[in-house]
Amino acid sequence: MDDSIPRAITKLKNEFVRVYNGHSLLREILPLSHSKYLPIDDDMLQALHRFAAANSIYVRSYDLEISGIACKVYEGDINSYWLSSKKYDTSYQPFYPTWMLSAFALAHGAKSLGFDQLVDVGSGDGRIAYCGKLLGMESHGVEIDHQLVQLQNSISSVTGVSYSAIRADATRFDYGTLKLSRPMFFISGLPEMGEMLADSVIKQVSLIKSLRHSAGFNFMGSHIMKSFSRDKTGWGWGNVIVSHDLEHAGTITLPTLWTIDQVVDTAYVYTRFK
Repeated sequence: MDDSIPRAITKLKNEFVRVYNGHSLLREILPLSHSKYLPIDDDMLQALHRFAAANSIYVRSYDLEISGIACKVYEGDINSYWLSSKKYDTSYQPFYPTWMLSAFALAHGAKSLGFDQLVDVGSGDGRIAYCGKLLGMESHGVEIDHQLVQLQNSISSVTGVSYSAIRADATRFDYGTLKLSRPMFFISGLPEMGEMLADSVIKQVSLIKSLRHSAGFNFMGSHIMKSFSRDKTGWGWGNVIVSHDLEHAGTITLPTLWTIDQVVDTAYVYTRFK
């Protein structure tokens, strides 16, 4: 799959980290307009800015030129949502958002692979589902935390970008009710931490006859394996991929909140049923 946009985003992030002199844990950037370097249409970029403006996790913003590209820096705080998302027994990863540019690249990647629908499992503030809708996909966000679902609905109301934000335990949710045909499921959980979530969702989806050969799954992986990691294959997801008879469809590397100060960013692994 084409990774030119993800590579450009990662390069821009590294330059941003080099010049950033603030102190906010949550910090990210959005270009103000289309450029040859990062060819995202102006209308898409403006929709991403509207998402940020409507999202209460961001508390300040300012303009900054990075590598000759006019950008807006967004800074914020996720503490209240992070604490709220930790209180559920089946919450396998507290709320840590990927970058807005990364969310766009992830949805774009799913569409480029031929998927028509997007289901973000553990959708947080809904940024991946939001981007899927911008790209013309049918989008759904499944989130267990009521505060985050309220935030998603608020952002949708303000921006006018509507998708279904569902408050549910993703391990028990009946995905058959969504009437899907060719969906990509984004699993919000890092290797090992998110394995039970991934197993539960894949098993639920595999019970739906019409999806047994048409559904795809995206996993948040790692390029760097710790010495005690149980699975050092497939970016940390090799055993899950094999056990569920999935095939690798592509991998892209993108900035996330948890890799902002790291040289190597997060591997996002696209797979699908064979």
